[in-house]
Amino acid sequence: MRIATFNINGIKARHAALTTWLDEAGPDVVLLQEIRSVDENFPREIFEDRGYNVETHGQKSFNGVAILSKLPLEDVTRGLPGDDADDHARWIEATVVGEHAALRVCGLYLPNGNPAPGPKYDYKLAWMERLRERARQLIAQEEPALMAGDYNIIPQPEDVARPDAWRDDALFRLDSRDAYRRVLNLGFTEAFRTRHPAPGHYSFWDYQAGAWQRNNGIRIDHILMTPQCADLMQDAGIEKELRGREKPSDHVPVWVDLAV
Repeated sequence: MRIATFNINGIKARHAALTTWLDEAGPDVVLLQEIRSVDENFPREIFEDRGYNVETHGQKSFNGVAILSKLPLEDVTRGLPGDDADDHARWIEATVVGEHAALRVCGLYLPNGNPAPGPKYDYKLAWMERLRERARQLIAQEEPALMAGDYNIIPQPEDVARPDAWRDDALFRLDSRDAYRRVLNLGFTEAFRTRHPAPGHYSFWDYQAGAWQRNNGIRIDHILMTPQCADLMQDAGIEKELRGREKPSDHVPVWVDLAV
């Protein structure tokens, strides 16, 4: 089973690029971020026509997450627990039943947090504490599960082309990286780094200042797996070439293959 995460930067602007990639790559499950659409306006038919079941947690004009799955989705929940006042559409999870095992998939769009310090950064760190609690619950269940999406976290200097330019950014501040590490240290395995430990791999290139042409990228899209999920991993990768296509997202898909 191939599971991919992809921040598409707006379903209205990017649906053609997304469906072209789906037709080419054929992932079994896709976790989408920044769909920027309310649920009723999401173009689910174009994905259902391709054999995908569709679940969304949308929001007008910004945020929004979704799951596309060739297999049925069970026990779908929306919203990260821990703050009933948080109305941002940033979390969705469901169970996918494969041929050999059931897998809990959690799709997330973690807050950016800029400018930092400030209220938006405080929200980011508070959201990450809630994420850590949900992650702790997933570990305690001792079942295959993963959390995948746009984490808006650059984990370490090897994940950014120009570290000095990001020192004070919310994505690379020490408090952000420490919060991410606290989640990881609960017992999760980060899929891509397990297979590709070398520096120079990125999943995001800004639209400005020729970042793509200069390969001035950062790696902020991650797949974190529980031990039971990590035992099923066969491969992982980043589909970098999509960033060079017409009207691309500023992110590219990151995927993991599991024996599920």
